[in-house]
Amino acid sequence: MQASGDQSGDGQRSLFILSPGDRDELCQAAQRVGWRAIGARRAKDAPQRYLHSEAQVALVDLRGGASAGDLLSPLVPPMEAGGGALLVLIDPDEQKHLPALLAAGATHYLVAPVDDLGLQAALASAHRLVERLGGGAQHNRRAQRIRRGDALYWDLPRGSGELLLSESLARHLGVEGRRIAPAALLRRLPRAGRRSVLAALRTMRQSGHLAALAHALPDRPDQRLVHHLRISDGAIAADVEWLSDGQDQDAASRDVLTGLRSRQAALDWLDRRKGLATTILLLSISQFDRMNAAYGQVVGDALLGRIARRIERIIDDVAPGAMVSRIAGTEFLVGLTGEVAGADRATFIARQLIGVIGRPFSAGDHLIRLTTRCGIAQARAEDDATLLLRRAGTALSDARQAGGEGIRILSAERQSRQVDADRLETDLRLALDRGEIGIVFQPQYPVDSDRISGVEALARWNHPHYGPLGAGILFATAERSDYVLPLSAHIQAEALRQAAAWPRALSDLRLSINLTAADIAQPGFLPGLLGLVDASGFPRGRLTVEITESGLIDDVAAAGALLTALRAEGLAVAIDDFGTGYSSLAYLKNLPLDYLKIDSGLAQDIAGTARDRIIVRGVIHMAKSLGLKVIAEGIETEEQLGLLAREGCDYYQGFLRSAGVASADLINLVLAP
Repeated sequence: MQASGDQSGDGQRSLFILSPGDRDELCQAAQRVGWRAIGARRAKDAPQRYLHSEAQVALVDLRGGASAGDLLSPLVPPMEAGGGALLVLIDPDEQKHLPALLAAGATHYLVAPVDDLGLQAALASAHRLVERLGGGAQHNRRAQRIRRGDALYWDLPRGSGELLLSESLARHLGVEGRRIAPAALLRRLPRAGRRSVLAALRTMRQSGHLAALAHALPDRPDQRLVHHLRISDGAIAADVEWLSDGQDQDAASRDVLTGLRSRQAALDWLDRRKGLATTILLLSISQFDRMNAAYGQVVGDALLGRIARRIERIIDDVAPGAMVSRIAGTEFLVGLTGEVAGADRATFIARQLIGVIGRPFSAGDHLIRLTTRCGIAQARAEDDATLLLRRAGTALSDARQAGGEGIRILSAERQSRQVDADRLETDLRLALDRGEIGIVFQPQYPVDSDRISGVEALARWNHPHYGPLGAGILFATAERSDYVLPLSAHIQAEALRQAAAWPRALSDLRLSINLTAADIAQPGFLPGLLGLVDASGFPRGRLTVEITESGLIDDVAAAGALLTALRAEGLAVAIDDFGTGYSSLAYLKNLPLDYLKIDSGLAQDIAGTARDRIIVRGVIHMAKSLGLKVIAEGIETEEQLGLLAREGCDYYQGFLRSAGVASADLINLVLAP
């Protein structure tokens, strides 16, 4: 049996108990109040057993003068890294030590003697803390559906005459479907095993106490299962585990530390899909060894478990049924098939995963931030699992070297995507003449409407060898080769040209173009920009210029004069990527602005911790108090949108509604009924 997080697939919560002298009695007490207990007596291997149990609430018994240093301290790092709760049980005369115990890492306490009501209340309080740290019970339940996929268990619902088996248990018992009458299941067992099962059930019925029963598998007498019976919501249920060493085939297909599929299971999954449309995402956590050195391997192991849960949560939301595995130390693999295996969808999922892993993890008083890179490979007809994984590794190597958003894709048509920085610099000078630098328009929506109100023009480099490259790599290459000004001028002119040709139905859309620090530093920049706008025929009153914080900070006074002049000529002004530079209230107060655009990372934090929400809320309220409209970038979930709308955000853009689209596709979006 593998417990799943703080809650099992049937809704029962798991509790890890460390008690040198009273383990069994505490376990029975926990079971009486509805918790599944995993007990330990020795402190030596308690951190590892706590991690492997996947319980997120732990109870440490410190009665009788037990040493907090020996029992409590080893559990604090994995508990804090895993977002758990730690309950200490103490004698009444030890309450004077509570401040020290709480300072040492305990989150809750219980004073002996223990009664069921007090234990139930303390555990409920601890569980609420876990829910708040983990993003709520709904997200936990979503993850359980995945992590329990290999578990062995059954339920006998009240009023039902049939057992409901887990998929894995049904497979091992040879049951078609998942439902079977108890008598029919009993007849499937070896005759010698039936007597022991009936005896265990008879004993439980007579004594009223829960029991365990064991039997051999049909046609496999050397492999035995043990059923741990319990009461769940008034119905009988059981967790099942293997009694035979080395016979748990499902366990062999799972990574012990995270509960995800193992590397071999992932390779088997890929081999079964040879010739089908398949795309894999290979994720790598950067510089994890430094985090291990700073906080210890126990914390590192706990963090890997939390990373796995975050990956599961995203995949469960956006690609249900996708295969998720841990294939090596800090590398995770996601396998996509069907509609979600397309390049655009895979890239969107990769962005989601990189974003959620990049959110801080709490470890006591510390916040641990991790960086993730992703290589994406689309399968070719001749690819077996090993070759496809190797191609994903090539894309991942590209992503590590190229910088930018940290995602590289290796399409089915391309053999190699190894990025050569020198080649990019050379190719960029030819790219404009070849027509390789294109424009896409990112739609913007009011938070309370489905109507597109504006667009942001974004650059894309359709490189003949590397394929589509985003603005991050494009401008990084331009800066290295001192080619920013020609590139920026081309993008602005092309965006204005295409927008000026839009039909009358799009006559109320606003257009946003980006200005670089090099642009605004040019002598004669303002008349040059205005001449470009007027020559295009696009109305000044519908144009917004976006300038990043870092592009203005060198000379705030000069920037203020420039923005004032732009607004006087009929253009609107926005500060872009707010939250990534040197933001301050005084800075905003001195600049004449119309819009503040919240950076995608900051906007997505609205659905993070309470501290995250306070920061985002403060930014929005600050902007509104200065009379600015607020646009949130990178919105990917309805939860993020709802929270931002409640805080007063005006507009949003992101993959929740639309990626950047070509001009023709934008027209179709607006005209669609």
